[in-house]
Amino acid sequence: MNEMVMDGQKTQRSKSISQQRLTEALSELQLHSDDAAINRMAALASPCFFHKKFDKAVNMERVLEEMGDGDDTISHSRLMQTAISVREVSKQLQRRPIKMTVRNVMIVTKARDNALVLLTRELAEWLLTTARYGSDVGVNVYVDHKLRKSKRFDAPSLLAKDKRFEDKLRYWTPDLCWETPEKFDLVLTLGGDGTVLFTSWLFQRIVPPILSFSLGSLGFLTNFQFEEYKAALNKIMTDVGMRVNLRMRFTCTVYRYQKNAAPGSSQHIEAEQFEVLNELVIDRGPSPYVSNLELYGDNSLLTVVQADGCIFSTPTGSTAYSLSAGGSLVHPDIPAILLTPICPHTLSFRPMLLNDSMALRVAVPLRSRATAYCAFDGKGRVELRQGDHVTIAASQYPFPTVLSQPTEWFDSISRTLRWNSRGATQKAWDGDEEGEETEEEAAFDIDFDNDDVDRDSGYSAEGSMVDDRGSPQRKGMVLPFF
Repeated sequence: MNEMVMDGQKTQRSKSISQQRLTEALSELQLHSDDAAINRMAALASPCFFHKKFDKAVNMERVLEEMGDGDDTISHSRLMQTAISVREVSKQLQRRPIKMTVRNVMIVTKARDNALVLLTRELAEWLLTTARYGSDVGVNVYVDHKLRKSKRFDAPSLLAKDKRFEDKLRYWTPDLCWETPEKFDLVLTLGGDGTVLFTSWLFQRIVPPILSFSLGSLGFLTNFQFEEYKAALNKIMTDVGMRVNLRMRFTCTVYRYQKNAAPGSSQHIEAEQFEVLNELVIDRGPSPYVSNLELYGDNSLLTVVQADGCIFSTPTGSTAYSLSAGGSLVHPDIPAILLTPICPHTLSFRPMLLNDSMALRVAVPLRSRATAYCAFDGKGRVELRQGDHVTIAASQYPFPTVLSQPTEWFDSISRTLRWNSRGATQKAWDGDEEGEETEEEAAFDIDFDNDDVDRDSGYSAEGSMVDDRGSPQRKGMVLPFF
């Protein structure tokens, strides 16, 4: 018994030392930049970029090793918002299932959708009544506070089933998600991709693991079927565990230009900040003029955007607005920032992928004819006036989603976009549907010499390539020049 206690103390001490080393590694970053915007964003650096429930599944030594590789004089852009660390943690979480005790489950749904309210009631009742972890009752369930007095959810009849449910049925609010995100062990979403984006909006800092059931019109992010919720949740809440994918998010910060700033002080002050899962869209709004935006990367001017606007998308958002504007599909495991112009004024301004460790800044010039407008995941529309700018960097708070299966992303784009699907498949050679044909039926019904070849396919009847005897130059034919 004493040996077990000593081993546990050693493990806890080792874990504490590892996290302390990570904290020191982040605090020792020397950011050589005069830009107040980037310095302000870098001050957010923290070792708590993933949910604390993942600690047992993450090898902190390996994370520190990845951060320490390379040149000691590394620039701020590479470790901005601990991008490399998040990338390494994501790899580890996907390699092996996470076995964790799920005692607090949050359910996010559309409170105004009557059908979803009934399904929320069904799911909450099953979670409360299914025995877990040595108890004859279930886990704590948090539902939207708007359902407290809902007749369809009917909380009183649910509580009447067992007096102990009064302590287990609880209600979440946006303030609770902001103040204590670590309270939730698992978040279940009932709806479509919009519900998942709303969940990202609720958790602007650390995000619990998200399991999304497909009950909406789109399904890029919802890869679990609600009809199979019992099997899926039983698998996660037992020794099988779950695999998690850390989806990249952006930290977008708006800075306002101060014309009459005091001498020696910054001319820009921080106004709003958002964590973005899909994309940041900057457009011209109601202005009749083409947008004139200065794009900086790591404090260097990259280009001046002249277009209706531009989209800065995460790999998760590559299937959203960016795709409609001509951007490429990008797997969520690829660390990149997608830059997609909206109706550019030059034909050579094409969509491109940028390094995820690059710190971007988009500014409206002081002499610009018009202002610009920002939208963060389609919400929080903000006007950028002359002199204002917005910064975009990989967030230290990624969005963990539970994997249904390793190929779920390909399955989702095949299902929703009909990816690489055609109306009819290419016909085979004169065979029946089962592929059963006699030797006589398989023969060609054409006349050719024994040494001749099938001119249509370029292959001989035996399957060998065309030899020199079939070359047009051998027969004295003159090939035209193009």
